Amino acid sequence: MSGRGKVIKPPMEEIARGKVFKPSKYFRNKNWFIGIFSAIMLWVTIIGSLFLVLWLVGIITGNPAGIASTFDLIWFPFNFWYWIITGCILIPYLIIYPIYIRSFEYSVLAKSGKTMPEIYVKKGIINITRKHVPFRTITNIQSVAGPFDRLFGIGSIEVETASGSAGSFESAEEKLEGLTFYNELRDFILLELRKFKDPYVTGTEVVHPEDDETFVVEPGSIESEILIVLREIRDLLKKDRE
Repeated sequence: MSGRGKVIKPPMEEIARGKVFKPSKYFRNKNWFIGIFSAIMLWVTIIGSLFLVLWLVGIITGNPAGIASTFDLIWFPFNFWYWIITGCILIPYLIIYPIYIRSFEYSVLAKSGKTMPEIYVKKGIINITRKHVPFRTITNIQSVAGPFDRLFGIGSIEVETASGSAGSFESAEEKLEGLTFYNELRDFILLELRKFKDPYVTGTEVVHPEDDETFVVEPGSIESEILIVLREIRDLLKKDRE
């Protein structure tokens, strides 16, 4: 057994999760409110449309007095079946969605307190998704707070990467939802992104973002071979001049 060596298990969980934070409870309350508010507004819309149709029929037929009796006739059956059907949909939603929200995990800091080089997001109950969005791939970031978000004092961070659709947040690469400190988190991520404005090395050249004349050459590419030949020609010309 000793000759086979020792199996080392790397601490991947420490790296993957870091210091985890979750959506605020106000995010759950907002979704509860939206569900109940939507059910009530749909009920009001249907009742209003039904009353309007009956009123128009009464005007056309010249029997406006028949509106009240017809409305009273369908009032109880409609309310009964509407709230039975709505309850069968709304109650499971009010129970299951908070459980789904509790599965959310976000992280931008390692367990040591240092900034991780990525945004970590975990979501899902049945199909669990763990996504790592490296800072170097982020092209756009914005904070979003809709009317219901502002009502509950929360907001979201939308992140778009180079692989996402350019210039559009409709299909953001990732979204950190239900945060009370969304503006502070946005500013923190922006501060980390600005670090990538420093000179960096890619391929065979040192590249400065402000230097338009410098270009990147990938090793092993045709451009790299051409660059090597040009450098050899340059060196030969220098020797001839000497």
